[in-house]
Amino acid sequence: MHSMAERGTAAEAAPEGQGSGPARRWPRHGGEPSRFAAAADLLKALASPHRVAIVDLLAAGPLRVHEIVEALGVDQPLVSQHLRVLRDADLLTSERHGKEVVYSLADEHIAHIVGDAITHVAEVAGGESS
Repeated sequence: MHSMAERGTAAEAAPEGQGSGPARRWPRHGGEPSRFAAAADLLKALASPHRVAIVDLLAAGPLRVHEIVEALGVDQPLVSQHLRVLRDADLLTSERHGKEVVYSLADEHIAHIVGDAITHVAEVAGGESS
């Protein structure tokens, strides 16, 4: 078995009949510590069932705060707190329309991350996924 440092410095081919494709390097995203830290920060920002639900709602399109409150069935201050965490992590954008604020996902990657997590949990639990 190779240490993480050894895997990070040498390309390894999978033994014949195992693995798929040509030799792969570990880690597959270049091994830059700043990338891993940024990815961990993104996952921390999503580490709440309410925030996952908000992202899932916004995957269908922009919503006003009161629409998110109604969909989640929780108090507005709690929704605003979660929206602030997601916005501070650059996962959401917001646009003011008069007295209302409309929230959108910053990009499609966030919807895919959450959608894949929800699908994974359903599959592991033996449930159906879409």
